[in-house]
Formats: sequence, C-alpha cells, structure tokens
Amino acid sequence: MSTGVTIGQAAAFAGVTIKTVRHYHRLGLVPEPERDVSGYRRYGPAELLRLVQVRALAGAGVPLAEVGPLLAADDDEFSRAIDGVERQVTARIRELTARRSVLRRLRDGDRTLLPDRAADLLARMPGLGFSEAEVAVAREGLVLARAMVPEAFEAHLGHVENALADEQFVALSRRAAEAATWSPEDPRLPGLAEEVVAHYLARPEHLAIVTGMQARSDTAARYQVVRDAGVAPGSAGERLQALVEAGLRRAGVRVPGPREA
Repeated sequence: MSTGVTIGQAAAFAGVTIKTVRHYHRLGLVPEPERDVSGYRRYGPAELLRLVQVRALAGAGVPLAEVGPLLAADDDEFSRAIDGVERQVTARIRELTARRSVLRRLRDGDRTLLPDRAADLLARMPGLGFSEAEVAVAREGLVLARAMVPEAFEAHLGHVENALADEQFVALSRRAAEAATWSPEDPRLPGLAEEVVAHYLARPEHLAIVTGMQARSDTAARYQVVRDAGVAPGSAGERLQALVEAGLRRAGVRVPGPREA
C-alpha cells in the first residue's frame, strides 16, 4: 500500500507550485522520493518537512544558494545566519519604502524633485499673479538650486518666501518676467535694471536671494547654472540679468562672473 502524498499534494501543502518543487529537487534542496510500485513519487513526512523549511527560508528572503548550508548548520550558525538575513531584509524594506515614497511623490508633480516647502511656494505664485510659464521657470531654478548648492537651499527658500511677501518685490519680479519678452535692445531695460538694483540694495534680505546661493567651491559655475534657468541666450531676459549684476557689482556686491568660472 502506498503511503505519502503526490507531488501536487505536497506542493499545495507547502504553498508552492509543482514547478517550484521540481526546481528545489534540481538544486538538491529537497530530496526526490523514490517511485512507488505504481510509478508515483510519494512525499512522506521527512520530504514534506524539508519542503516546508525550504519554502519558509526562501519566502523570508534567504537566497536559494544559501538555504542548503543553513539547513545543515548547527543552532548557533543558523541563528547568526538568520540575523544576517534579517538585516538584509530590513535594508530591503527601507529601500522599497523609499521607492514607494518616490512613486507617491511622482503623482504630486513639484514634490517629486522638491521638498514640500518649495512645492508650497510654487503653488502660491499663481495667486500672486505669476503666469504658468513664470512658475515653470521658478520651478526649474529651484530644482537646479537644490542640486547645485544643497547646503544653502533651505536658507534660499527662506529668502524667497520672505521676498514674495513683499508687494514691491513681486511687482518688480513680474515686470522683469514681462521684460524677458521684449527685444534685447529695448531702451526700457536699463531703467528696469536700475530699479531692481535699487530695491536689492535697499532690502539686503532680498539681495540674499542672489548672494546666498554662492557655493563654497565652483561658485561661478554653480551660480550661473541656477541663474540661467529658463533664460534664453541673447534674449532681453539675459541682458536684464547682466545689467542687474553689473549694477550690483558697481555697488560693491560680490556677484560671480564668467572670469571666476
């Protein structure tokens, strides 16, 4: 009389597929029973126990290549090995949790590459009269600022938040954004640049938006990458930037220039 269960029953008992059981056989993790007189392989208590042990270890994250040595180890070795696997699983959980966080932030647009504080700042800008295109330029500048000068980014956000609470600064910023659409030779540009310079000199806390983003190394290169976000070469916006920087330098304010790059 045949005893034991078939491979299909054994697989169901262990919660795996028949294909998985056969894979365990090929790897030598579970001994393959002899066939009975009817030609069937019957799994007895020993094979079923081994199958469940292998399944449990594999399900816990132990690589199959390490399962055999683990099951052959003594109690102390087994305990140490399990501790190591637990550390690996914990690290994997952290990694997956971080990935899940990124996926969730991808749904939130600005919050993918920027902290909540920066995203909230961008969300306020349309209510202050900034266009969608102007907000997009600000977004690009903040992303680059965070990447290029991370040690100063939080302080930079504070300076921008403070400035956006000032009606004069907001009005000047909107005029500068509009001026970017003018001809580079527009005679109004020098006058607007003088107004911007005068505002910065009168409000040092707003000037920190420019001076506060200077890195400890590669200052000019990093500053110019952030400064040029959304500004087309040869445009009125580029000329306005140059006029403002020249005015600040004449007033004794250190603004990185091309010769420092």
